[in-house]
Amino acid sequence: MDSPLTLDAPSYLRLEGEGVHLREWSEDDLDALIALYDDPEMARWTPVASPFDPPAARIYLAEAQEARAQGRKVQLAITTDGGLPRGEVLLFRSKADERDAEIAYGVGAAHRGLGLASRAVRLLSSYALRHMGARRVVLCIEEANTASAAVARRAGFVRTDEEPLLRMSRGREIALRTWCLTSAP
Repeated sequence: MDSPLTLDAPSYLRLEGEGVHLREWSEDDLDALIALYDDPEMARWTPVASPFDPPAARIYLAEAQEARAQGRKVQLAITTDGGLPRGEVLLFRSKADERDAEIAYGVGAAHRGLGLASRAVRLLSSYALRHMGARRVVLCIEEANTASAAVARRAGFVRTDEEPLLRMSRGREIALRTWCLTSAP
């Protein structure tokens, strides 16, 4: 059996390519976090607090920094120039199989439709497969989330025939379909 995926990323991870720059979040990004996540669509498809106000943003950033320090998760701002965050992409070890990397993502309402999510997912997937020893990269997407499924297809992922993963979110059980990528895009 292959060994579990390691999340030993450099102390500061910055990835550039495909017209996007992925960088670590900072304290200076609190207003941008609120602008991205205080949105009904984000509340619908992600487990973030809603409303996503200044206290929620501070908690979110602190939890992201703690998870990063513990090697559990890497959360990167999606930017086009290293500056203004337009979304976020997350990388963590899959709960279903520790040899796999799982990616999650969200793009702010003002920045949707520009291909930022698919480009960020391709860039981070390539990093996970080439530098972190991932067997494959997976996306777990709720069936009704057609926008996320479109991102997955554009990023080169294919939906598997694996049984849906059941997870709790906002007090309800949701079924997530697995999409996978086994070679760098």
